[in-house]
Amino acid sequence: MRILLLYPYYPETFWGFQYALKFISKKASSPPLGLLTVAAMLPRDWELRLIDLNVQRLKAEDLEWADYVFISGMAIQRDSARQVIARCKQIKKPVVAGGPLFTTEYDNFPEVDHFVLGEAEEIMDQLVEDLEKRNLKPFYRASRFPDLTRSPIPRWDLVDQRKYAVMCVQYSRGCPFNCEFCDITVLNGPRPRTKTREQMIAELDALYRWGWRDSVFIVDDNFIGNKRKLKQEVLPAIAEWMRAHRYPFTFSTQLSIDLADDEELMELMVRAGFQTVFVGIETPHEESLYECSKYQNIHRDLLESVKKIQSHGLETQGGFILGFDHDPPTIFDRLIEFIQESRIVAAMVGLLNAPRGSRLYQRLVKENRLIKSTSGDNTDFTLNFIPKMNWKVLLDGYKRVLSTIYSPAQYYDRLKDFLANFSPPRLRPPYLRFHHIKAFLRSIWHLGILGEERFHYWRLFLWSLFKKPFSFPSMLSFAIQGYHFRRIFSKYIRNLTSPFA
Repeated sequence: MRILLLYPYYPETFWGFQYALKFISKKASSPPLGLLTVAAMLPRDWELRLIDLNVQRLKAEDLEWADYVFISGMAIQRDSARQVIARCKQIKKPVVAGGPLFTTEYDNFPEVDHFVLGEAEEIMDQLVEDLEKRNLKPFYRASRFPDLTRSPIPRWDLVDQRKYAVMCVQYSRGCPFNCEFCDITVLNGPRPRTKTREQMIAELDALYRWGWRDSVFIVDDNFIGNKRKLKQEVLPAIAEWMRAHRYPFTFSTQLSIDLADDEELMELMVRAGFQTVFVGIETPHEESLYECSKYQNIHRDLLESVKKIQSHGLETQGGFILGFDHDPPTIFDRLIEFIQESRIVAAMVGLLNAPRGSRLYQRLVKENRLIKSTSGDNTDFTLNFIPKMNWKVLLDGYKRVLSTIYSPAQYYDRLKDFLANFSPPRLRPPYLRFHHIKAFLRSIWHLGILGEERFHYWRLFLWSLFKKPFSFPSMLSFAIQGYHFRRIFSKYIRNLTSPFA
């Protein structure tokens, strides 16, 4: 059996880092973990090819070679997925589609032959059996959320690691919180399901044997959804493995703000090699937090919570949203002030959108305010519903927030403030690779000579080099990220028409 696994193109976005990746000669941030995991569930004697359209072209001979095409993706990859499916249908190649996009929108893809809806672990045995018989059903859906102890080690051998900046692993699925705008509990459930300590160590071993020696993103919906198991079993095992292997990786992940309430957990994460955490802060306006059921963020000093996490040596990235029904006209200035004071360098500020399946989507349907499907990119100035705030006021305010926090002056001031107050532990000696040298030289050219930020770049360059030399690599990395963020938002603003387009 010949299976072609296809991953659609991911357009230029805030988290795509396309402009930053050029500095280190990488094609994409990370490989398609979902498809690599599915590949590991297929029989070993089957022939598999993986084509990631973010790093390579899909050739006609690849499609001709395959018996079946497996495609997965997210909402933001919808347009590319349609194009790939159309190519398959032209040559009558059967398509099996799964992943978040197709699980929530399968009725929008009538041209797809077979769907795998939801998580694959408990579906694959039946799917493989039907594939061998050449007698596939139109739909495959698990009756329950699967036990992650059945999830195999991804097939890393199917990708070229030289084309990616980060590798991914997954420890858990599901989130104990049920924010109105989020579809995670629909896709993965409200109860965090986890892999075992042994599974996590086996996956790290596999990456290590494969030759990876760089960043690893743990892609969980909420990494700390089951704190007890993390503290008692998983993090101590990862910390011991990392120490024994001389810290070959650095970890990043996504989690909730209540991390700040657990000193032991923060200390364990740092000891295990975690450097960066993304936290959904959403808004400093408490009425809007109540509106979206972000209860874990209510009745706390959000600013102090962020600074507490940072004080333990964890760089904190933040997600923010504008467009809640209860947002006051002052929200734009309050958000700018919060981001600057919190020292969150990578602040993703987006417009509220309602993913299909979320409670927000259902509410807006009842209120007759929903307009279309979300683009999957809440930073591209589009809305998929009619907001309570006048949309021109909302759009102008959103534009002002982005233009302010990512202006060279504000961005570099925030970055310097962060570096001056940030002292992560040095668990391993500094290491230098060729792509680091390329990034350094390209930053001098693009940021220090050609860039509008050149004055701020050189001022921070010299301050970091002489005042806090251990922060110099981080300074360069953040400077390059800032270049990417400005390029992305300037492109959106330049092409701006209507938020409902």
